[in-house]
Amino acid sequence: MDTHKDVHVAAVVTVLGALLGTQDFPATAKGYGELLSWASRLGTVQRAGVEGTGSYGAGLARHLAAEGIEVIEVNRPDRAARRRSGKSDAVDAEAAARAVLGGRATSAPKSRNGPVEDLRVLKVVKDSAVRNRTQAINQLKALLVSAPSQLRESLAGLSNPRLFTACAGLDPQASAVHQALHLLAHRIKQLSAETTTLTRRIASITQAHNPQLLELTGVGPDSAAILLIAAGDNHEP
Repeated sequence: MDTHKDVHVAAVVTVLGALLGTQDFPATAKGYGELLSWASRLGTVQRAGVEGTGSYGAGLARHLAAEGIEVIEVNRPDRAARRRSGKSDAVDAEAAARAVLGGRATSAPKSRNGPVEDLRVLKVVKDSAVRNRTQAINQLKALLVSAPSQLRESLAGLSNPRLFTACAGLDPQASAVHQALHLLAHRIKQLSAETTTLTRRIASITQAHNPQLLELTGVGPDSAAILLIAAGDNHEP
């Protein structure tokens, strides 16, 4: 299968390498069912090579696995290979099938439906919150450098928590600078709360799924989550 955001293209080949047909289907739950029904009418489906099992092909891979089909992860062809074979989705789908048939593709995709997938999505959001919080802090402090002397001096020497609290309490109607500092401080507060919530959730999932990782020296919830995400839900212990 050659997978895309809205449409998946399937090709069916026999164990002897004969191409039986190609067809495109919507990238929806209904489309997944139609794809498997179509392929099954051409013969007994034993294995499926799916491109992009970690992105556009994730839903299709889960559907096929649930139906008892062995799913094999297939790398997308490089540009040189595409130029030699011709640039078309049908050609890519056939190439995926032949990669499985010829033994060039053998890896099982990560399942992406267990606790490690939960960690992955939470870590994406947490990392974004941390980056945006850092950016907001840098912006607030940069604005303070050129702020009016009276305002700048009233906030000088404060620790970060006290500085953010003081800025959050500024009257946003006093001036544009007051408003900017007020909004940035509230943004920092919100992102800090998000980060704390996500950290606790990540720690809880990690503790429940693989507590021995947290017992290692120097391994905290984030480090453990990164290791588990790299291994995937279907990793071997």
